Amino acid sequence: MNTVKLSNISIAEFKEFLVDRGCTQVDNGNDGHEKWTKDGCLRPVIFQTHVDPIPEFIVKNNLRNIDMTRKEFAEWYLNRKRKKQLKEDKS
Repeated sequence: MNTVKLSNISIAEFKEFLVDRGCTQVDNGNDGHEKWTKDGCLRPVIFQTHVDPIPEFIVKNNLRNIDMTRKEFAEWYLNRKRKKQLKEDKS
């Protein structure tokens, strides 16, 4: 069962995911949107910077644009949460 809700992904978490997946930011979001690209992808990743958390349909569309599945994103997200928890437990 998938425990990650794509409707609760913050902008900061999504940016971290994009960087981890090799995406680079092309546009800094001056117009309320950020644009990211990745080699080999036909379409850029675009999302609004003033809507947090990012709407689920935007996350789904952008995962499709970088050829990632919802399951792959969920695994990355859960691993990230575990690493942060371990780091906090050590402190």
